[in-house]
Amino acid sequence: MDMEETKELVSLDPDMLQLQEVSPFALKSSPYVAEDLFSQWLSLPDTCLLVKSLLADVKGGAPLGAHENSTITNALASNSIPSLFPAGSTPPLSPRSSSGSPRTMKHRTSPSLSSPLKLTCEPVREIIPQFYFKNGRPPPSEIKEHFLFQIDSRFYGHLDGLQLHEFKSVTKEVCKLPSFFSTALFRKIDVNFTGTITREQFINYWIRGNMLAMDLATQIYSILKQPHQTYLAQDDFKPVLRELLSTHPGLEFLQSTPEFQERYAETVVHRIFYYMNRTGNGRLTLRELKRGNLIDAMLHVDEEEDINKVLRYFSYEHFYVIYCKFWELDTDHDFFIDKENLIKYGNHSLTYRIVDRIFSQVPRKFISKVEGKMSYEDFVYFILAEEDKSSEPSLEYWFKCIDLDGNGLLTPNEMQFFYEEQLHRMECMAQEPVLFEDILCQMVDMIGPENEGYITLHDVKGSKLSGNVFNILFNLNKFISFETRDPFLIRQEREGPNLTEWDRFAHREYIRLSMEEDGEDMSNASGDVWEESLEAPF
Repeated sequence: MDMEETKELVSLDPDMLQLQEVSPFALKSSPYVAEDLFSQWLSLPDTCLLVKSLLADVKGGAPLGAHENSTITNALASNSIPSLFPAGSTPPLSPRSSSGSPRTMKHRTSPSLSSPLKLTCEPVREIIPQFYFKNGRPPPSEIKEHFLFQIDSRFYGHLDGLQLHEFKSVTKEVCKLPSFFSTALFRKIDVNFTGTITREQFINYWIRGNMLAMDLATQIYSILKQPHQTYLAQDDFKPVLRELLSTHPGLEFLQSTPEFQERYAETVVHRIFYYMNRTGNGRLTLRELKRGNLIDAMLHVDEEEDINKVLRYFSYEHFYVIYCKFWELDTDHDFFIDKENLIKYGNHSLTYRIVDRIFSQVPRKFISKVEGKMSYEDFVYFILAEEDKSSEPSLEYWFKCIDLDGNGLLTPNEMQFFYEEQLHRMECMAQEPVLFEDILCQMVDMIGPENEGYITLHDVKGSKLSGNVFNILFNLNKFISFETRDPFLIRQEREGPNLTEWDRFAHREYIRLSMEEDGEDMSNASGDVWEESLEAPF
């Protein structure tokens, strides 16, 4: 067989050359270079003998042995291809497989072992573990076993189950819930009202119901909410507050006055929804519950014997201030107040125009069904907004009042509308009036809006002085205190930097109210003594 016949049988694959100096893509894009190199290699005498020998073996059906492979390798090594690269060295040939030459194997379906560029790997299937669980991620087995051990120790010797008074330790020590949740949890498990809970019932609710895998907020949410509801209503908190009133040492003195127990519970719930139910629809969602600080407050009140040290939601002193303020304004004691009552709030500190906006129910729709009247719950929202203008609910409340057209922007004209009455009141009180043009520049500097032509709610929430801006517009007493930099208020802020404006106000008012009550008691006591001295001779 001559050389021309050999060339016709050869089909060149550039990858077979294994030239490290040149990429396979370059060879394929310029095939004449590879063809030229291969032609030079084939023109060598030893290469011709090698090729003819291999063809003869293939025609004769003789298998290629190890010795022949060795001979081929030596031949290939001795007949190196003339290098066209600057390095001057030939790239090493890939090792041959014992099953045949690369040129015969390339027609097979299996990939060539002689060329790593030909190998293809099947992608490894990565098993993604389950990451979503409809009822929460199942607890680890060791936690579950430890929990079952605790349950067994609590129910040991109680084959008939635990009664309500025996269940409190399970609520607090096993379930890690506030102790005043024991009744609510007991009722949730004892659906048939048998008065007892067996071990199997408790395991079925807490473990099989996946309560063990939930976080504390979700557990409390599940216990309080009604079946098939996706939110908490105000009435859902009454059972736990009722138990708190009957068991907390700081509230024992209220047990002789059930009417004030009810008012205290109502006030706590109103405060919870004021701060946490940001949509204002009376439906507290799980997300809102998790975002707030109610859970921490519940745990705090369960450990703290002095209820007044729990400033968030549960302080009795705070309730006392709110209730007494309402009672002072409700002169006919029908448990409603009207415009004329509210205008007296804070020693007539509010303007008529802002009171009109409140009673137009712009910042919040009244719960009261009596037209022109504000209920106790409506008053709780008002006083919290008025006395703590640093909180977001308060800023939203007053922003809606000033935004006359409801377009989400406070313009100079809207602010001037409210400030006009303030200016008139300052003139009547012989105070040096501050022109609106001057006060407008001051308010813009205090808030620092993105656009000086108007103020948005985002601008208001981004400034720590926004509360003072609202005081300038409709609360004369606080406006004057801010302008004169009342040293008493400054000292209070320095003494309690972690306290809110509401905390400081409630503390001041409670002292004032308690002193007034003590003074009345003293006068009543002296009157009794005087009457007794007159009646003694008879």
